[in-house]
Amino acid sequence: MALPVQQQAKYWGIAAAVFLLLLWFLGDVILPFVLGGAIAYMLDPVADALERLGLGRVLATALITVFALLLFGALILLVIPTLVNQTSALIDAAPRIFQNLQAFLTERFPSIMESDSTLRRSLVGLGETIQSRGGELLNAVLGSVGGLVNTLVLFVIVPVVAFYLLMDWDRMVARIDALLPRDHAPTIRQLASEIDRTLASFIRGQGTVCLILGIYYAVALMLVGLQFGVVVGAIAGLLTFIPYVGALVGGGLAIGLALFQFWGDWIWIVAVWAIFQSGQFVEGNFLTPKLVGSSVGLHPVWLIFALSAFGAMFGFVGLLVAVPVAAALGVITRFAIARYKDSKLYLGYAPREGGDGSDGP
Repeated sequence: MALPVQQQAKYWGIAAAVFLLLLWFLGDVILPFVLGGAIAYMLDPVADALERLGLGRVLATALITVFALLLFGALILLVIPTLVNQTSALIDAAPRIFQNLQAFLTERFPSIMESDSTLRRSLVGLGETIQSRGGELLNAVLGSVGGLVNTLVLFVIVPVVAFYLLMDWDRMVARIDALLPRDHAPTIRQLASEIDRTLASFIRGQGTVCLILGIYYAVALMLVGLQFGVVVGAIAGLLTFIPYVGALVGGGLAIGLALFQFWGDWIWIVAVWAIFQSGQFVEGNFLTPKLVGSSVGLHPVWLIFALSAFGAMFGFVGLLVAVPVAAALGVITRFAIARYKDSKLYLGYAPREGGDGSDGP
C-alpha cells in the first residue's frame, strides 16, 4: 500500500532540505566532487561510444582522461595567459577609452558635454572606477580561485574523481535505480529520463555551441586586429550559454571597442559587426538546431533566475548545480501540471465534452 500523499511530500521535502543544507555547509569542500561529477556526466556518452567500438570501460575512460588532460594543459599554457593579460590590459585602458568617448561626444554634442555636466563627470568617474576596481576585482578573482581551486584540486582531485565516476557511471545508475521506491520507480525513471534529455540537450549541446562560437569570435576578432579580441570572444562565447545574452554583450563590447580603435576606417568596423552577425546566423540556423534541439525546456528567464539565486546562496558550487536543479524543477513542474490537468480538481465532476455523462478520471 502506497504512503499517503502527505507522508510522501514530507519525505521528499526532507530530502530536498538535506540537499540544500549540504550545499550550504559543504560548498567549498564538495566543489571538486561536483566538478568531477559534471565532467563525468558530460563525457559518459563518449565512453559509451568507445565501448560500442569494442573498447572496455576502463580503457575508454583512460583514453578520454589522457586526451582531456592534454587539452587542459594546452589551455593552461596557451590560452589562459593570453586571456589574463588582455583582461588586465582592457582594465588599464578603460580610462583612455572613456576619454576618447568623451572627446567624441564633445565634438559631436558640445552642449551636453560641458565641463560641469553630469554626463561628463559620469564618464570620467566610470573610467577611473573600472581601472581602480577592475584591477582589484581581477586580482581578487584570481586569488580566490587560486585559494579555492588550488593546484591539488585542479591537477589531482578533480581528474581522479572524474575518472572513477566515469568508469563506474553505469553501475552507479543501476544501484540508484535499485534503491528507488518500488511504487514510484516507473514515475521517477520517467522524470529522470526527461531531466537527462533536458540536461543533455542544454549542457552538452549548448556547451558545444559556446565553445564553437567562443573560438570563432576570438580568432576572427584577432584576425581583424581588434584589441582585446580574445577577451571579447571568450566573453561572448561564455555568455552564449544564456540565449541572446552572449551576442548582445559580446557584440556591443566588440563594436564599441572597434569604434574607438578604427574610427574613420569603417571597413573594419563593419567587419567586426559582420563577425557577430555571421556567428548569430550560423548559431540560429545550424548549431543550435543540430546540437541543442528545439525543445530544451529551460526558459532564459528561468535560467538567469536559477543562476542568480543559487550563485548568491551557495557561491560557485551553486552556479554549478543551478542548471541541473533548474532542469529538474522544470520537468517536475511540467509533470505536476499534467497531473493537475488530468485530475478532478481541474476537470470537475461535470460530463466532459463529447463524453457519456460519467465522472471524469
